[in-house]
Amino acid sequence: MTQLTLEIQSANGAVLASSSDQGQAHLVYDKYYEPGDEIVLKSENENVFLMIQLDDAMDPALVYLKGPDFRFIIPFDEKKISYSPKTFIGDLHTLTARLATEDEIYVYRNMALNVYNQHENSTCYPHAYANVETRGESVFAARNAINGNCVNYSHGKWPFESWGINQNPDAEMTVDFGRTVEVDKVALTLRADFPHDSHWERVTLAFSDGSKETLDLVKTHMKQTFEIASRKVEWVTLKELIKADDPSPFPALTQIEVYGRETAK
Repeated sequence: MTQLTLEIQSANGAVLASSSDQGQAHLVYDKYYEPGDEIVLKSENENVFLMIQLDDAMDPALVYLKGPDFRFIIPFDEKKISYSPKTFIGDLHTLTARLATEDEIYVYRNMALNVYNQHENSTCYPHAYANVETRGESVFAARNAINGNCVNYSHGKWPFESWGINQNPDAEMTVDFGRTVEVDKVALTLRADFPHDSHWERVTLAFSDGSKETLDLVKTHMKQTFEIASRKVEWVTLKELIKADDPSPFPALTQIEVYGRETAK
């Protein structure tokens, strides 16, 4: 059984609270968070699947922990507006982590989903990152496109956060799974704050195995789903984004979903 630990650490690294157990960790923190505080999830073993819930106002997430720990920076100020205002507030917080079950791990699912992804993350997968995010603002960060929120009829602060490309025709976003997975379906939800927004007529998916898929999109607020050839990959990059010929310069992505399974038990 793997020992799991949850800690709250201050900006100077002091441990403010901690809880540890075999195969699970439950931490109740009865203080207000301060700027610089971090949630630190530690695992005795690397390369483990975990079910985590780091705030009781956020969804649980099935994640793959590739390293010995994961550090989640508590968002404040501008960073906070891409999260629900109900998160990380008050003086009572419940955090949980446990080993995922085989049924949870090996089910057919959205392999891109991770509500706890952040820029600084390099151990907790899936992880989304991009070569451009509009003005560096949190409401246009790549992490927004894998957080499970498909509300897309406006733009800006939660619940309308999205991946914004700052009008850059060379924009690319990658979803890194952190290990090899088998995928066969992709769903894209475009931001649809029309007429403020434009949309992409065509995009390309480039996979770690060297293969590509070109997807033709339409102007709609609905999710657009595509069956693709099954392949085993470590990451996928959304690129070659062809904008529609319309007056708006602002195409954006609300959500990318990549469906598949783990490659082996």
